[in-house]
Amino acid sequence: MSAPRVVISGGGTGGHLFPALVLGRRLAEALPGLEVVYVGGGRPAERRIMARRNVRFYSLPIEGLKGRGLRGLGALVLLPVSFLRSLAILLRIKPRLVVGVGGYSSGPVVLLASWMGRPTMILEQNVRPGFTNRLLLPWVRTAVAAFEASLPALKGKGIFLGNPVREAFYAVSRKPRGERLNVLVFGGSQGSRFLNRGVTSALPILERWRHALRFVHQTGPADLEWVRRNYAESGFGEASIEAFIEDMPAAFAAADLVVGRAGATTCAELAAARRAAILVPFAGAADDHQAGNAAELARVGGAEVILESEWTPKLFARRILYYLARRERLTAMEEGLAALRTEGAAARIADRALAMMRGAD
Repeated sequence: MSAPRVVISGGGTGGHLFPALVLGRRLAEALPGLEVVYVGGGRPAERRIMARRNVRFYSLPIEGLKGRGLRGLGALVLLPVSFLRSLAILLRIKPRLVVGVGGYSSGPVVLLASWMGRPTMILEQNVRPGFTNRLLLPWVRTAVAAFEASLPALKGKGIFLGNPVREAFYAVSRKPRGERLNVLVFGGSQGSRFLNRGVTSALPILERWRHALRFVHQTGPADLEWVRRNYAESGFGEASIEAFIEDMPAAFAAADLVVGRAGATTCAELAAARRAAILVPFAGAADDHQAGNAAELARVGGAEVILESEWTPKLFARRILYYLARRERLTAMEEGLAALRTEGAAARIADRALAMMRGAD
């Protein structure tokens, strides 16, 4: 008898891929012999992340539809090909369970699996359910919510179990305050040009306090060189500027304050590690879901939110200097995040998934 298999589908960014990998590892630990197969999109960042983990990964020729205007026509052309490839993968793998972790690449796989009578589960990592998950909701058996506030939108299929975050984030300890304010800037796995430009534009204003500030900045590959140059020319030559930070839990551990976007995984990691943040929601996010995520962290006092429309270099510099002078505010923000900390989420989701597999026997 062949080993049981689970398909975990979704992606587009590290925000979807990292929870998928955490859940897959937990499932494999809980059921020895289980084979976990991942299906995602074909972006280079996805391929790099999955290749480094040495997992079985299939990519689909698929692009997002919502909010793309005329570019959505090309995505429509790819849909039939994506469905055919998804069908071929499912027929070859014969999974006992299919889990969608969000992102447009989860759509064809989860929908076809449901039509084939396979148990299906989706993870909704945002406060406001995403476009793909909203379409899939009538067809799946269970929808796992990362935020309790999402349950009404999941129409009776939702269960609040949290977001499967890497355990290393929960192991991050309280950081003693030093003379310097350590600021971590990152805009997700692919970087954020808005943050890259916005933060570097504020450096000349902050130059006078450069000896009291230390920046670590993940830029994404496209902006690395000019961001490094801007830091050096603004007097922040000691800043650490990288295209991608592999050990993000260690970067969180060293940070007093995080400046970033408000993707679901970023917010879950902030809560797990209890790190104060200035969040700048991506204005182009579908259904403005990042603003909803950021609002949840702000509601418990764990983050300050600056909208893109409000951002100015002077405002950002002023907020950095505020936290430099008032370290006790950072501690209060960290304490507030305890309300959103859902330790053991991966184990709870894995238990639910295994129960669904047993029910399909």
